[in-house]
Amino acid sequence: MKYVFAFLFVFFALVSSAQSEYHVFPIDGKDKQGSPHGDGSVDKPWDLQTALSQPSKRVNGDDIIWLHQGTYNGRFQSTLESTNLKFITVSAYKTDKVVLNGNIRNELKAVLEVKGNQVVFKNFEVTFLGEYSRNAQDDNFKVCAGINHLSGVSKFQNLKIYNNPGLGFGSWKNTGGSVIEECMIYYNGVLGKKRGSGEGIYIQNNSEDHRIIINNIIYGNYYKGIEVWSASSGKKQDFVKNISLVNNIIFNNGTPSGRHWGNVIVATNDKEGINIARNIKVKGNVLYHNVDLINHKKLGNASSLALGFIKRAPVKNVEVANNVIIGQNNGFSIMHAESLIFKNNIVYTGYIHLEKSTQSFLKPKAFKMEDNIYYTKKPKAFRIIKNKDYNLLGWQTIFNIDKTSQWKWLKDFKIDPVLKIVELKTEKDQFYVALLDKEANDVTVDFSAFNIEAGAAYKIYDIENRNVVAKPGKMPKNMKISFPMGLKAFEKPLHNSIAAKSADNFGVYRIVFEKQEKKKSFLERFFGWLF
Repeated sequence: MKYVFAFLFVFFALVSSAQSEYHVFPIDGKDKQGSPHGDGSVDKPWDLQTALSQPSKRVNGDDIIWLHQGTYNGRFQSTLESTNLKFITVSAYKTDKVVLNGNIRNELKAVLEVKGNQVVFKNFEVTFLGEYSRNAQDDNFKVCAGINHLSGVSKFQNLKIYNNPGLGFGSWKNTGGSVIEECMIYYNGVLGKKRGSGEGIYIQNNSEDHRIIINNIIYGNYYKGIEVWSASSGKKQDFVKNISLVNNIIFNNGTPSGRHWGNVIVATNDKEGINIARNIKVKGNVLYHNVDLINHKKLGNASSLALGFIKRAPVKNVEVANNVIIGQNNGFSIMHAESLIFKNNIVYTGYIHLEKSTQSFLKPKAFKMEDNIYYTKKPKAFRIIKNKDYNLLGWQTIFNIDKTSQWKWLKDFKIDPVLKIVELKTEKDQFYVALLDKEANDVTVDFSAFNIEAGAAYKIYDIENRNVVAKPGKMPKNMKISFPMGLKAFEKPLHNSIAAKSADNFGVYRIVFEKQEKKKSFLERFFGWLF
């Protein structure tokens, strides 16, 4: 009998702790309509704004709000808040395609504005559909971001944020501890009078809790890819700190506005020197701008990574490690920096630029630079602007740094063509793959380190043309798959008439394997009838 009581205890404990599930349909859905008068059931679903406005006594941590197939026209504000230390989840239902379309008249300045706390947003799209102005000089123009995250801790996973006439994702100072993971952020921004405007991600943090930006793909935005940044001065507080950029693929930002702009900048513009970018990690990223890897001509000016902006606010305690940094003449710049770890990076650029303010800090105690490979167009590549150029030996001797690093000519550039393989956590059996081959030859990728079975069917999608299958196939026994490179393999559509496609030598892909059924354990099979 005691076993029966024990069984019943476990059973009722499981039932009592089970999450609540709620359902949302578009307010103008074809088959079923969401309503503010619904109760969140499948039969009486909510509309999206009603779901995002629920109080904690109704929707709390561990509950799920399912968004069903369709286009949700409007701009939405989430005030969901968990009070039990668990996360509320707002997600597309199963494999449903869910699109939030902000192209309507509304006072909100983002398609999705997020306040509240402890919420996961995942598996849907945030965009503008139809016709609208992308010229800031037009009388009818109004800026609108994709997502504005204003306060609270949240997670954003596997979102597609694109074609918004403003920045893609604003993640502001009161959002410490939040995570942006495995999102695609592209083609956000507008044309301005002098330059494009609209970053992929604009990020701040005033908390000691670290911000994590991990495994995202960010490309083709009208201005920069990621700005770890504050443009303001005189705020008497520091709120650009404790941020990590890890394993992201960031490329060709700026081109829809007519030229390349920076892929990543870490800095502030605080002329009082209080709000200083500090405790920032940039690790394992691929940062790329189109370059001619064969002839090395017409490099142009496009930064892939810049550290510091003004003399009064030099960056502090920044770690840059294990990145591929490929840019044009000013591909990598240490403009104003007081302390830096820079190690195990591969850099392709015309010059490494530094401002004179940094020179006084160039000592081993403050600058730990080691095991880097620098490819530049001239031997004297370490340029302290308006002062002096150094070759690697002079750089090592005068400043006693980069002792274990190497310098090489651009023409000798060599790299493993498989720049990065990212196994997605949010989508089983899916991977991001970044490839680079100087001569745009197809690249073979080895998947033997991952749990994929031989014979599993797959589809390869080019990230820049994500609705077209670039190549289908089945996993061979040797676990190696050839990826097509260059425009000769498949066309990549331009975002607009002045945007730039990725060069033939570079490609970013998503490979999707057929779902593999997990074998159930004995306990799962035995107790399966309970669920």
